Order: sequence, then C-alpha cells, then structure tokens
Amino acid sequence: MKNKIIIPDNVNYIGAFLTFSCNMNCDYCINRFNSAPKSKYLTGKEFVGGLNRIVSRPDLPVSLQGGEPSLHPDFYYIINNIKPELKIDILTNLSFDVKEFSKKIKPEKLSRSAPYAPVRISYHPDHSNPAELIDKIIFLQKNGFKTGIYGINLPVYETQNLEFKKKCEDLNIDFRFKEFLGYYNGKLYGLYKYPDAVTGKKNIRVSCKPSELLINPAGDIYKCHYHLYSNSSKSGNILDENYTGDFNEHICGDYGLCNPCDIKIKTNRRQVFGHTSVEIKF
Repeated sequence: MKNKIIIPDNVNYIGAFLTFSCNMNCDYCINRFNSAPKSKYLTGKEFVGGLNRIVSRPDLPVSLQGGEPSLHPDFYYIINNIKPELKIDILTNLSFDVKEFSKKIKPEKLSRSAPYAPVRISYHPDHSNPAELIDKIIFLQKNGFKTGIYGINLPVYETQNLEFKKKCEDLNIDFRFKEFLGYYNGKLYGLYKYPDAVTGKKNIRVSCKPSELLINPAGDIYKCHYHLYSNSSKSGNILDENYTGDFNEHICGDYGLCNPCDIKIKTNRRQVFGHTSVEIKF
C-alpha cells in the first residue's frame, strides 16, 4: 500500500496544477510572473493514484487548476475518480462545454465546507464573452453547481469589471474582485507582507515556513509558487511511495524572486483577512 500524505493543520491550501496550458493569452496572468514552464503531465490514472494518497480535512479541499484544468485530456476522469473523502474544487475560465460537464460530473463531487463557491471562474475582459459566460453560469447553477466568478482588479479593466459585476449582481451571481499582483506598465501592484521579496533579484538567505502544498502537472511537489513555476527545489512527487510530506521550515536562498501569490496579504480558506502563504524569518 502506498504511504499516505497526511496534511498538517498549518497547511491552508492544496493546489493541483493539472496542466500549465491555457487557451487564453492574458499578458497580466500571474503564471507569467515566474514564467510557468512547459511540463509533461501525468495521466488521469496517475493523478488520481497520487492525489488519493492525500489525507486532508473536510474544510481543506484540493483545488484542481492550471493553466486551464479542463485542457487535461482526462479532466473528467480525474474529478470522478478522486476518493469521496478528499474534497475538491476547480479554478477555471469556464471555456469548456458546460452541458457535457453537467452530464459527466455530479454537483456533489464539487461540494465542500467553505465560504466560497467550489466552481471558481475567472473573468478576462479581453478574452471572455460576458453574455456567454453568464449563460454558462446560469446553466450550471440550474443544474445544482455552486459557482463564483472573479475579476482581476487591474486598473485598465476597471470599467469592464464594474459593468460585468453589475450584470452578475442583477442575476444573483456571486462576483468578487481579486487583487492584481505583480508589475504592470512598470508599477508594482498588490499588498505584501514582505515587499522587497518581489524585486526580481536575490538579496539574502531567509528561513521560510510554507502553508501550501503545490503539485505541478508532472506530479512534482513544491512549497511555494516561485519554485513551482521555476521548476526548482521540489520536495517530492505524488507518485513516490516514500514521500509522506515535507511541511517544515527551511532555509531558502531565493528571497527576492518570490511570486506575489506567496507573500501577498490575503484571506485564508475561511475568508479571514491577514493570511500570508509563507512565514519568513530574516
């Protein structure tokens, strides 16, 4: 029997990146901050075998994401074959066929205890068709799926975001803003606990304690988004039967190259503001 990967209480997020591929090409994508690499991906059967080793809590799901997760050829197989006791949700741009989705996936497969929707949809003004997106969301809601849509709060899209937010509110669709992170037109956006961590230059060695488990398309496991996207300092692989988890504080020489996701001040999985994905000691 494969060893279990038991998630300790200090872990706040589990992200499984099924693929880094995406059918959109947004120049502000957070995946571009550290240039998400091309990566081979596990088959659906391999992903399921690895993810089913995880022992988590009812309020801590595995978030299936990307890129766009539905581009994985075994997207439906993965969702349907993850063990019932391991809660899951998805992050998607909703470009897939929602009618096919509702036929192949039961809403209870994406049901867990959390104050936000298990089908989380990103809105991209330059790539999303607002009317089509609303139709898809209404269809999913009528078929029992709980959805929430998120717009990136980038100044250049302020008008489009506010207009779409109003349309969603009129239809009782949950619309929320997500803070834009990183540089845009030479300006750094975001509220950070460690602002000098995103300078793009290594400066000091630090002691870093993570609160996330991040899995890339090949099944490799990382403690932060910088290492995930730079494909460096992996701590294991979900197919390695000897790997049982590594959530300890560690010395890191990459401070300064941090991904904004890891050092921003944000809400935790219970939507309580003030959380940061890593705790750093200098």
